[in-house]
Amino acid sequence: MKIHEYQAKVLFRQYNIPVPEGKLALSAEEAVNIAKNITGIPCVVKAQVHSGARGKAGGIKFACSMDEVKEAASNIIGMELSSIQTAGEIKKVRKILVEGAAQIDKEYYLSLVLDRSSESITIIASTEGGMDIEEIAKKTPELIFKVNIDVRTGLESEKLSKLTQNLGLNSDFENLVTNLYRLFIEKDCSLVEINPLVKTKDSKIIALDAKINFDDNALYRNQDIAAMRDIEEENPFELEASKYNLNYIKLNGTVGCMVNGAGLAMATMDIVKLAGSEPANFLDVGGGANAQNIENAFRLLISDKNVNLVFINIFGGILRCDILAEGIKSAVSSLNVNIPVIVRLEGTNAEIGRRILNESGLKFIVCDSLNNAVSLIKSAIEVKI
Repeated sequence: MKIHEYQAKVLFRQYNIPVPEGKLALSAEEAVNIAKNITGIPCVVKAQVHSGARGKAGGIKFACSMDEVKEAASNIIGMELSSIQTAGEIKKVRKILVEGAAQIDKEYYLSLVLDRSSESITIIASTEGGMDIEEIAKKTPELIFKVNIDVRTGLESEKLSKLTQNLGLNSDFENLVTNLYRLFIEKDCSLVEINPLVKTKDSKIIALDAKINFDDNALYRNQDIAAMRDIEEENPFELEASKYNLNYIKLNGTVGCMVNGAGLAMATMDIVKLAGSEPANFLDVGGGANAQNIENAFRLLISDKNVNLVFINIFGGILRCDILAEGIKSAVSSLNVNIPVIVRLEGTNAEIGRRILNESGLKFIVCDSLNNAVSLIKSAIEVKI
């Protein structure tokens, strides 16, 4: 789960991580009042959406007068923001954060992230922060420092001291990282990012930005975090999928995929690309799905107007192939489905499942191998072209 910057900074304050004075505003009038009574001038007006790179997209403005605060707030609230981090999706700005401007001496980058390859929490830091951190990582990787933290032993002082030395900072930075690590662990985070982290002209360390993602599976023990969820920021397909406990991620392709198991889902998306197309989604219905779950998943797939072909790839184990077949048969029977539906079934009751589909009187394309599936997807794409 993602939260807004202003929410992340509430957590930062709770963990003694320094942030600028600021407050949320829902209108230009509120923004002016905040600038008058809390932040002062100059200040920064920042769009609050679940996306990075807001500055380059016009979602962050500096204001040196009350008139500029009002103008910036009026222009940002209601704007449709699209950045390199929204993957083509347009985010409508409904609220803004008004903060006091910092007197910046130097910008840094800092993040904590789960690193599955090293089975650790990894600190990533750089002496070069700000809007172009991605380019810095590509062109000058030697400016990126990484520290792996073994969760069994925690944050080791020697490693933290070495990182602090590499960045040319002091004990204030060490205290900040220690508090950030404690937040990461206690709130079940998957990512905490500060970009930029700045040293001010009076040598204070301040988090000018804040981005936090959380492990959805741990929200039950962090109800304060769950309460921060903003469904207006979530993709409507993903929001609908969450109602049925479906693991769904919206992508930009045209082939709707339904699979059981995350590994098979990744392989299925590779198969779609091998066939010359792009997946429209990641959809794992899980091992314990029933016919109703399958029907709901199928409805979700074809509600995406970009989808012009459905590929269902099931390996029957806990989820029997005959149950899958009954679910998609029911869904297709009740919906006006006018796109090809390719189905590959293997495993428990696969033969029964194929027979159910073949004898349904509906236009399923049932295949018996992955090679066959690739050929059928290619043929379907060529027909569309």
